[in-house]
Amino acid sequence: MTADIAAILAIDGIATGAVYALVAIGTVLIFTVTRVIFIPFGDIAAFTALTLAALDAKQLPGTAGLVVVLACMACVMEVASLARARELRAVPKAVLGYLVLPLIVVGIVWLTMRFNPPMPVRIVLALLLIMPISPLLDRIVFRPIADASVLLLLTVSVALHFALVGLGLLFFGPEGVRTEPLTSMAIEIAGVHVSGQTVLILTAALVFSGLLFLFFDFTLIGKALRATALNRTGARLMGIRPARAGTVAYLLGSLMAGVSGILIAPVNTIFYDSGFLLGLKAFVGAIVGGMASYPGAALGAFGVGIIESFASFQSSTLKDVIVFSLLIPILLWRSLASQHSEEEVEE
Repeated sequence: MTADIAAILAIDGIATGAVYALVAIGTVLIFTVTRVIFIPFGDIAAFTALTLAALDAKQLPGTAGLVVVLACMACVMEVASLARARELRAVPKAVLGYLVLPLIVVGIVWLTMRFNPPMPVRIVLALLLIMPISPLLDRIVFRPIADASVLLLLTVSVALHFALVGLGLLFFGPEGVRTEPLTSMAIEIAGVHVSGQTVLILTAALVFSGLLFLFFDFTLIGKALRATALNRTGARLMGIRPARAGTVAYLLGSLMAGVSGILIAPVNTIFYDSGFLLGLKAFVGAIVGGMASYPGAALGAFGVGIIESFASFQSSTLKDVIVFSLLIPILLWRSLASQHSEEEVEE
């Protein structure tokens, strides 16, 4: 391995790590607020890329029908829950949030596609179509068991991942896709050729990380999310609804997963089940941060990307084995360094 090859591998690893960082930060965000290790996070990223490819082919993606079905199910469950609690005044608001708004998004996508929109508009449409999926899944799947143990929530999350993989095969078929490059620009740094796509990925990771920092420190909603993550009972006493905070967390996480899917689609072939490895590698990075630290998760994700890049150069068949083997020492270190306590289940 020469210095030039090492530089190229490092740049490629940093770009890949930036994508993992977006997913890892979103994973930590959802876990700290809801206690759910959202395994389908990678599937959301893959669905975004596949949705954009369908829009590029002037087709209405299957995710539009998925949003419609999930919206109807979530609306029925929320209205039934409000009726049992005799909170009928909140029914119109629930119908607006869980049914009307998602259907409006689907309608906007359907109408806009009739006019053959340009690439930037198609990207926005793909993100708009993907963002409601996670909050709706939260209402249907996780909120009824919100007070269950983390292990049960993880088991349900894994089952949900397999369900989404099956739906992905039904919606998009077994063929892989690559979307159009977002930029054809190329620059040279210290004699190393760097594509514009790599620069765009790094820029997006830095921008979203900075915006997330500003959101948590300078907005009321962000502070409510932080309060819920630190102490759910205390947040309830202060008038913060954990369910609403969870919805916001899922929306933000879906946006970050969607952006990562948009960025990685032009440089990697995406299949209906590609999200599993993407989410799992980002999860390794999130474990470095203890599933609680955003900077730690980002640094861990960058480390995973760099190690994967160098491992693929040495042995492409063993790169995933090398990456996932990192979990063993990291989990041992975390287990020895952390204080163990029985999980407190909230009533």
